[in-house]
Amino acid sequence: MTAHSERRRVPYSPQQMFDLVSDVGAYPAFIPWISGARIRKKSGSPEEGETFEADLVISFKVFRESYTSLVQTHPASESGVARIDVEAISGPFNKLVTRYAFHPVEGGACDMAFDVDFAFRSRLMQRAAGAAFDIAMRRVAGAFEDRAKDLYGAA
Repeated sequence: MTAHSERRRVPYSPQQMFDLVSDVGAYPAFIPWISGARIRKKSGSPEEGETFEADLVISFKVFRESYTSLVQTHPASESGVARIDVEAISGPFNKLVTRYAFHPVEGGACDMAFDVDFAFRSRLMQRAAGAAFDIAMRRVAGAFEDRAKDLYGAA
């Protein structure tokens, strides 16, 4: 298995980052290597939390795979922390778990926690992905921050 954890202080509120990350259908517009996204089987409400399945397509050079994830959103609790939990339920992974948490900090900013743990079914794909995994995950975390700048303006 391969894991990556990252913490970033971003000049946006937990709610802004929560809204941005939970908009999985927009991922192809700004996340590297995501070339397609479709949301289905949505339940719950934005205020109480939603659960939905998301079909995603990853494309990188000659590599193209699709998978389905179960996404659960947890809006800010009394502590102000919002969370999004994602787990692949089909596709080329033995395991793919992603967790996002948005912790409020002074001045309206937040600390964004981004944790990914995955293993491909194919050893060849696992080796290929493992070589550049940390760099790729830093680019993904950076893509969320860049998207926040585009949506909410430079802070």
